[in-house]
Amino acid sequence: MDASDFYISYFIPATVLTVALLLKLPAIVRFWRDPQLKAVGGLLLLAFFVFYFAAPPNIAWVNRFTGVPNISAPWVYTLLTAFSASCLVLLNTWRGGAQEKVRRTTWWVVITYALVITGLWVLFVLAHVPTERLHDLDTYYANTPYMRELIVLYLLAHTGASIMNSVLIWTWPGQVSGWIRSGLIVLGVAYALNLLYDVVKYTSVIARWNGADLDWLSTHVAPPVACLSALFGAAGFILPHAGQRLQRQWNDRITYWRLRPLYRTLRAVAPPAAAVKLGHFSSLDMRLVQRETFIRDNLLLLAPFFSKHLRQRAYEDALGRGGSPHKAAGLASAAALMSAIASRKTALASQDDDNVTSDRSAVGIDGLLRDIECVSRALRRPATVSAIRQRAAARSESVPVHD
Repeated sequence: MDASDFYISYFIPATVLTVALLLKLPAIVRFWRDPQLKAVGGLLLLAFFVFYFAAPPNIAWVNRFTGVPNISAPWVYTLLTAFSASCLVLLNTWRGGAQEKVRRTTWWVVITYALVITGLWVLFVLAHVPTERLHDLDTYYANTPYMRELIVLYLLAHTGASIMNSVLIWTWPGQVSGWIRSGLIVLGVAYALNLLYDVVKYTSVIARWNGADLDWLSTHVAPPVACLSALFGAAGFILPHAGQRLQRQWNDRITYWRLRPLYRTLRAVAPPAAAVKLGHFSSLDMRLVQRETFIRDNLLLLAPFFSKHLRQRAYEDALGRGGSPHKAAGLASAAALMSAIASRKTALASQDDDNVTSDRSAVGIDGLLRDIECVSRALRRPATVSAIRQRAAARSESVPVHD
């Protein structure tokens, strides 16, 4: 297999990093003043540029465009060094701590890596590298004065950032949980692969210094390792945001589905106002808010027809038949709800207020409003709710439902 076959190893992470940046973009635009979100966006953009310009076809294009053989080397190493520094600054900021310490560390990183980048270009100007190398520049020029020092400098800068980031990451997960912890663990794998990349590069370069030929490590092993590192890195940075977003959407969808029985039941009650119609492509959170608002408005409309006594008897009946307190409360509220709907229909048909409860605060509508999911779940068993309601009503035929 020729080394040119591996150029795709650079375009794969470039594509993944672009997708990661697009996933972050809405949040960056919405919260443009948030410096950490902008930092993540800049970091992903830098990573994209690293792999885009590191691909052999683009290395050749930059060399031809500038007319300087191998000028892509300091350019790509500059991007890689800037990316390493950005990761270190971002993780240090995320971890937090004393504000002065975070600021001081950030300045040290920025100054140190700015000097490294300056050194890369100075060394390249001093080096004599006339032969263009698209795949094996590190090993081909491993013994060339000044270019040798340039290669060592960028590797040391990359290794230093990888070690420090690894230390930050692996001592951090115990302090956080959830998606953030998962993202940090994935980032830890990414930086472990970064260190493996450095080891492979060091091995091939040192072999050249000693007259051996292990160039295949640099040309065949290092690119796939870099690709995997980028994939894990992109996943680590987007996982907390994307995971929380997907989990929120999943929870909203479950809630929307669970409220369907109660929503359908209350459609028999005239809404207090015309609902705003939402299209089929409206966001789920908007549809959930509309459904919850519809339910609560109609429950408030039914409040005068609720009977606290019927609900209490229904609760005792459900509890006495082996139900848990939470489940019994849902069944009792559902039974009281069905009775209230029937009472309202009767009152509207007779145009009198005989079925209206005189004391709204006593009917316990607030409790029902707080646990509409439990009531909706109970309404999935209409036969059970109907039986409980009938038994509760039969236990006190002499007591009006609205008493």
